[in-house]
Amino acid sequence: MGKRVTIAISILMLLAAAAATIAQSQLPMIGASALLYPSRRPSLLAAPEHCVERTFDGVGVLLSGWVCTAQNVTNKPTIVFLHGVADNRDSSVSVIDRFLPRGFNVIVYDSRRHGRSEGARCTYGFFEKQDLKRVLDQSGVERAILIGHSLGAAVALQAAAIDARITAVVAASTFSDLRSIATERAPVVFTSSLIDAAFARAEHDAEFIVDDVSPVRAAAAITVPVFLIHGALDRETQPAHSERVFAALRGAKQLLLVPNAGHNDALGNEVWQKIERWIDALQAAGAPSAR
Repeated sequence: MGKRVTIAISILMLLAAAAATIAQSQLPMIGASALLYPSRRPSLLAAPEHCVERTFDGVGVLLSGWVCTAQNVTNKPTIVFLHGVADNRDSSVSVIDRFLPRGFNVIVYDSRRHGRSEGARCTYGFFEKQDLKRVLDQSGVERAILIGHSLGAAVALQAAAIDARITAVVAASTFSDLRSIATERAPVVFTSSLIDAAFARAEHDAEFIVDDVSPVRAAAAITVPVFLIHGALDRETQPAHSERVFAALRGAKQLLLVPNAGHNDALGNEVWQKIERWIDALQAAGAPSAR
């Protein structure tokens, strides 16, 4: 092998090593960005019938949503629907159509960094649970039943542990804690040390604490009824996440594993009917949500 060829190969090897080093150094930033900046899908729908546009003051952000008022006056709690990650309030229309005729007022809003709401970063419940508290404050809600999917389910569980106005929770496809679900979803190139570095970068950039985002930890402090729902075939967030939350709950609880359902299709019509019956049973039994 000639001297020039040997030198060229050495240079290429050095360049490759340098590129690999640069790539490794960038991975924590890439991981933090993937966590904090989910895709934002615009909310395109106008307010449905009997709903009005409303802007709420969240924690350092303005939240855009709808307040929907039932025409038949009742003393029922308000339903608050919380959407999933990379979604927005548009997915709540069927919830509004389902519960308004049954005498429930309904509030829906775009979570921070989603839809028309402000916010540079998603923190998976760290700030979102406080946003929800402020939404209830500004709406004058004294009793609320939370229905959440995925991110929304995790926020609902964390909020229920700290706000006595929340009288029941329906949580579909929740994760048990942020560190676990983010680690499970990390690409294979992320070693444990790179994952830790990505979490540290995310905590610095978003000014939150990853390990404080924990529905399973919150579950131990929840005293109101909780209905957990999870697709049995969910590969994005394994059913074990809801099972861990279920085990940690100390109050009235129910877990439904939906056969042949994945992450985004666990809430089919039959499941919604079960949710309605569950809520009706709480009302009839005089559970906290009926008082």
